[in-house]
Parts: sequence; structure tokens; C-alpha cells
Amino acid sequence: MPIALDLRKGNVINYNGNSCLILESHHRTPGKGQPVVQTKMRNLTTGRSGDVRFQSTEKVEVLMTERKNLEFSYEDRGTYSFMDLESYDSLELDPDMLEEAIPFLVPNTEYEILFVDDKPVQLILPSTVELKVIESAVGIRGDTASNVQKPATLETNLVVQVPLFIKEGETIKVNTSDRSYSGRS
Repeated sequence: MPIALDLRKGNVINYNGNSCLILESHHRTPGKGQPVVQTKMRNLTTGRSGDVRFQSTEKVEVLMTERKNLEFSYEDRGTYSFMDLESYDSLELDPDMLEEAIPFLVPNTEYEILFVDDKPVQLILPSTVELKVIESAVGIRGDTASNVQKPATLETNLVVQVPLFIKEGETIKVNTSDRSYSGRS
């Protein structure tokens, strides 16, 4: 059985009888006392997140997981439909499970989904996604003395601040962690 020191982001463990996804894991060595592993984890049953501290040599039960690439097909009345490109099976996911990933879902795009015991538990976003600008104000000519930005609405209705030279119809890269402009595609 692995010890707490082996925990990494993305592991799923059995904690107090519940499946919990490790969101962050940091090894701490205080001046006095035993080294500890400070984790932030989400209970996959309730959806609640919390901080938990383990002794670095404490044994933990890591659950078997599987990652599959599924293609996002469409959204219908709050249900998000994905298709397995190997078996062509359809999988419907609730918005509660997708959380912060919803503004980055583009039809006909593959996404990685984490499964625990053949049950989907989380959509894993890449660090950046490419989205098309559908609405953006026209930049004022000559206003280039400083890093001036303007709001742009993307194809998923996400609004981000972009440089003045970005126009409607262009595809840009958006950082998924802080929802910021990352560059042109």
C-alpha cells in the first residue's frame, strides 16, 4: 500500500470510506516534528473540497483510475453529451461534475475524462484551449503606448481581456487555469 508521500495531483484515494480526488499535494517539513503531506482534495460523492494533512509515512489506499479521451458532442437542457470515438458509445454528464470546464467545451473536440470504477468523475482540461472570437470591439488606432486590452466574447460565451489587435473571427489561445488570453493560434 502506498504512503502519503507518494500522493500526486490527480490520484483518487479512499479517505474515510469516500473516493477523494487529490487536487494539490505538498510535502512539508516543519522545524520540529514529523514531515507531513498537506493535500487539498475533493470528495467525489459530495463535491466538497477540503484540506487534509497526512503524516508522510501514513498508508493510503489509492484507487484504480482510467483516463479516456471522449469527444464533446452537444449540450441539451443542462446535460453534456460526449462520445467514445472507439466504441461510439454516448455518455451524458451533469454540469455539477464539469464545473469550471463548461466555458471551454467546444463541440467536436476531444477531452480527457477521469473514470473511477467505470464512473466518470472529472473532466481534465489542457493548460490552454483554442477558442474563436465571435464579438470584440474595434481597437482605437494609435492607442498602443501601453498594454491596453479590450473584452472579447468567445464561441462558448466566455469573455476574456485581449490585446487591441485581436479581431472578430480570429482563434486565440486561452489559459484554462485563470481564463486569460495566452496568444494567437
